[in-house]
Amino acid sequence: MRLRHPLLATLAIASCVLLGGATPAKPVKSALSLPPSDSLAQQRLNSSPRHGEFVDIAYSDGIKLRTWVVYPERKDKAGVVLMIHEIYGLTDWMRATADQVAADGFIAIAPDLVSGLGPGGGGTDSFPTRDEVVMQIRKLDNAEVRARLDTVRAWARQVPSANGKLATMGFCWGGGRSFEYAAATPPPQASVVFYGTAPDTTTLKQIRAPVLALYGGDDARVDATIGPAKAVLKTPAKYETHVYDGAGHGFVREQEGRDGANRKATEQAWPRVVEFLKAKLK
Repeated sequence: MRLRHPLLATLAIASCVLLGGATPAKPVKSALSLPPSDSLAQQRLNSSPRHGEFVDIAYSDGIKLRTWVVYPERKDKAGVVLMIHEIYGLTDWMRATADQVAADGFIAIAPDLVSGLGPGGGGTDSFPTRDEVVMQIRKLDNAEVRARLDTVRAWARQVPSANGKLATMGFCWGGGRSFEYAAATPPPQASVVFYGTAPDTTTLKQIRAPVLALYGGDDARVDATIGPAKAVLKTPAKYETHVYDGAGHGFVREQEGRDGANRKATEQAWPRVVEFLKAKLK
């Protein structure tokens, strides 16, 4: 499924006109030290020197979890980052972001969590529209998501070039799932949350992994969950938060947006994430 459909582009332009005549922002050039914006995802995938491949991981009832894996270029074993996609499923942007995680020295493993649930038993790419992907992902309950992530985690333990340590990283819907997975048994070494809502109090009390969470300052729906989570987790060592003024929800994907605030947030957040992961997965 291609998310950049001509009809969507037309609608986007029309929306800008209705809102005051503004024209769509130009793509922001992305340095290799940052994930690309959505507009440059395919370009990144086409130009990457790293080895990326799809693997099918056996799950249950004949379902196989379609998973994108990218390996870093290094001589020693690496930590694994289990990446959890947005509510849009396993898109080109998510795959390109996984490539950046590998560029930063980690094995990036990004499963399609709607594998087997699409038309004909397919995954994200089998749905005719993005809205249908969103609807299917919203039907997934936490237990099913946890089971699928556990299956991918078990597969990751068998990767010969992995060092045995694993963190999760999620965006939007996946950010919330990454937060929840910090309560898994056994816990991962760390969890990274990009603009994902905090879990319920019961789950928060079960969290054992350190959580690094990055938020847009203009994302009140998600940001409203920061305070209650801090009240339960209490210490920055367990729940470290950073809120970027002026940035909106999905700022890493939409780096062209909000008059440069999304790009600035990405530039500030990503190095912090890499430093955090290096400390936890070494």
